[in-house]
Formats: sequence, structure tokens, C-alpha cells
Amino acid sequence: MYPDIVKFGKFGIHSYGLMLALGFFAGLWYIRLRAKEEKLSFELLLNLSYIMIFGGVIGARLGYVLLHLSDFSADPLSAINPFAGDQFGISGLNLYGGVLLAIGAGVTYIKIKKLPMGPVFDLFAPTLGLGLGISRVGCFLNGCCFGNPTDLPWGVTFPPESPAGYIFGSQAVHPTQLYTSGYGLILFFTLNYLLRRKKFDGQILALLFMSEAFFRFIIEFVRYYESEMVIPMAGIDPTYNQIVALLLFAAGLIIYIKSPRRLYRDSSKVTS
Repeated sequence: MYPDIVKFGKFGIHSYGLMLALGFFAGLWYIRLRAKEEKLSFELLLNLSYIMIFGGVIGARLGYVLLHLSDFSADPLSAINPFAGDQFGISGLNLYGGVLLAIGAGVTYIKIKKLPMGPVFDLFAPTLGLGLGISRVGCFLNGCCFGNPTDLPWGVTFPPESPAGYIFGSQAVHPTQLYTSGYGLILFFTLNYLLRRKKFDGQILALLFMSEAFFRFIIEFVRYYESEMVIPMAGIDPTYNQIVALLLFAAGLIIYIKSPRRLYRDSSKVTS
């Protein structure tokens, strides 16, 4: 575990932050390469990228705080104060909180600039997989987002000072960070392959929603969560992320079913 690449007192370069930044710039590189093929303005897409990444970070932090309100009741400002802890920075993000706000901010910008909604989100869809593939390595180095105890031969034991070590001590746990990283890279290459072969606008976004929802719902069974993330429900006790995953899958399915029909209706109007 290497939570800090370089450290000077409270300041330093943290492995998670570094991998998160690398994931962002890798996504920008990909968008720049593909923008010309899709005949879209890279300048507008660059602005959209900044809006979505900042919206994503704010949404991820907001989602975490709302799900852990008791942790901030004594000092509410610690939710946004980077100097509150023993090192500079803010820890604690929720992926789906970030995704939801990023999409909302992106939709607003796309409508203002009158960009084609389907093609733009199809272009951005593979970058989520690329971001997961890179950033979750940072989670592994940081020792967060870990799994439940396991006897499987690839179980990982984290140091006592890590979040995983604090909870489970010397027990081996599922390396859910690496599971997600591997899934993210597979998702990226798959969606990138399908992007050039899509049948209708919105198809890649729909596939992203359904793939991400399916994977997230399954991996929640082996990932550790504190009680605040569990929603008691008729003895099933799903996590907050599993509920969001179901909604995300439904949204993807609706897009996949309705988009081709809308495209067919639009083409019928043109030829009639």
C-alpha cells in the first residue's frame, strides 16, 4: 500500500489523487482523438469535460457527506475544509453521486450549446471505463474501497494503518479495487469497439448504463460497506449503490428501446 507518493508535512502527492488525475487526462486524450472522427468540436467537448469533472467531484463529495451525516455533525465545515484532517485534502467520495451530478451538468451544457445529445454522450461513455480502470488502482494503493474477508488465494492483506487494515486487521479481503479496475478497462475497450459500429445515437450510453449497473450490483455482495450505506428493506438489505444501479439499468434499457424508435420516426418524417 502506497497512499502517498511524496509527502511534505500535511502536503504531498497522494496516490489516489494522482491516479484520478491520470484517469481524467487519459479521458481527455481519448476524446481529442475521437472528436475528429465524430465531427464534433474538441473545444466545446473540452469545456464539457471540465464541467463534468468538476460536477462529478462535487457530486461525489456531496453524495458521501449525505450518506455519512453523523461523521460531520460535530464539525460540519470539515465536509469541505481540506485542512480539517492530519493531511491536506478531502477524503470520502461516492461514485454514483458524482455520476449523477456530472450527467446533470453535462446535459445542461449540451442543451445551452445545442450539441447533439446522443453522439456526445456516446463519445464520452468509454471514458468512464477508462477512468475506473486507472483510478481504482489509486484506491488499491490507498487501501480504500476494499472488499469483505475471503479465503480465496488472491485475497489481499492490507497494513494495519490502512482503512482495510483498521476494519479487518490481518484478514485477507477481496481486492475489489482491482476487480473494478479490470472491469473498467474491459468496459473501455468494448465500448470503444462498439462506438464505431453503433446502430443508433445513444446506444453506447445505454450499454454503459446497463453494464455499469450490472457490475456494480454484483460486486456489492463482496465489497465492504459501513452501516450507513445499507438500506434495510424486507430482509434483503441492499446497499444504496445497488438501488441506484437498478435505476441506472432501467434508464439504460429505456434509452436502448426508445432511441431506435425515435430515430425511425424522425426518418419517416423526412421521407414523407
